[in-house]
Amino acid sequence: MVENVIWPAYFDAALSRREGRRVPEDLAVEEPTVDEIATAVQQVGYDAVVERDVAYPRQHWTDSGRVLVKDADDSKNDLVQAVAAYVGALRS
Repeated sequence: MVENVIWPAYFDAALSRREGRRVPEDLAVEEPTVDEIATAVQQVGYDAVVERDVAYPRQHWTDSGRVLVKDADDSKNDLVQAVAAYVGALRS
């Protein structure tokens, strides 16, 4: 079973690529939440498990949470890009 971990920092418009953002700026949003990401993962067609009391390794001082995606058929990059598109759609 393959488990992908998706952190809110991957979608945060306030962060640079070096700081952990994985999507282009036009797909990034301000202060993404694990709940938005979990909803977007479900819209893409996968099950999402939210873990709240964990911190992104590059930002260990704040508990941002993370979303676990199990058995994703897509590559992690494809999954992150699809989730980013849905998070943006949820915001508009």
